[in-house]
Amino acid sequence: MLTLLFLAASAAASETDYRIDPLASQATFEVRVLWLEHVDGHFTQVAGEVVPGPSPDSWVVDATISVDSVAMPTSRMRQWVMAPNFFDAGHHPLIHFVSNPISQADLDRGGTLTGSLTMRGVTAPIRFAVEPVHCEEMSPNPCKIMLHGNLQRSAFGMTADRLALSDSVDLNLSITLQRESR
Repeated sequence: MLTLLFLAASAAASETDYRIDPLASQATFEVRVLWLEHVDGHFTQVAGEVVPGPSPDSWVVDATISVDSVAMPTSRMRQWVMAPNFFDAGHHPLIHFVSNPISQADLDRGGTLTGSLTMRGVTAPIRFAVEPVHCEEMSPNPCKIMLHGNLQRSAFGMTADRLALSDSVDLNLSITLQRESR
C-alpha cells in the first residue's frame, strides 16, 4: 500500500513500476476481547502498486488484501472472522485501499498517509503513520515500509459482538516494494 514511499522524485515513472511484493508483505490486526485480552490476526496476501501522483514528487498507493489469506491463532477463530458478522468473506473477498497523494519528503522523514479503505462493501477514510524510510531506487535490496493505523469496526458495518469486542482495531502493515521495468 505504501510502496510510494520508496520512490525517488527523479524516477522515470513512465519506465518503471513499483509493486507490493505479495510474498514479503503482510497486514496484521489486533482487537481487544472482553477488555482484557487481545486477539491477533494477519493477512498473508497483500498486493498492489505505487504510481506517480499529481505532483512531480508525490505517489499514490493502490493495494488489495485477500480476506481469505487471514491467519488466526485457531481454526475456530478463523471461521469466526470469515463469517458474515465479521469480514463476510463470502460476499466481500477483498479489502481495498487507495491513498491520497503523499510526498516523497513525507516518506523520507515519516508522516501520515491518508486514503480510503473499502471493507465489507463500505468505504471509509483511514490514516496511517508512516515510519521514516528512504529506499534507494537503484539498490538491489528490497525496500520495506512500516505503517500503523487504527479503524473502527462499526464504520464498516461490523457491529456484532459489541459487548465482547472493542470497536477499535489496530492495523499494521509491513510492505515490501519491488521495482519492475517496463
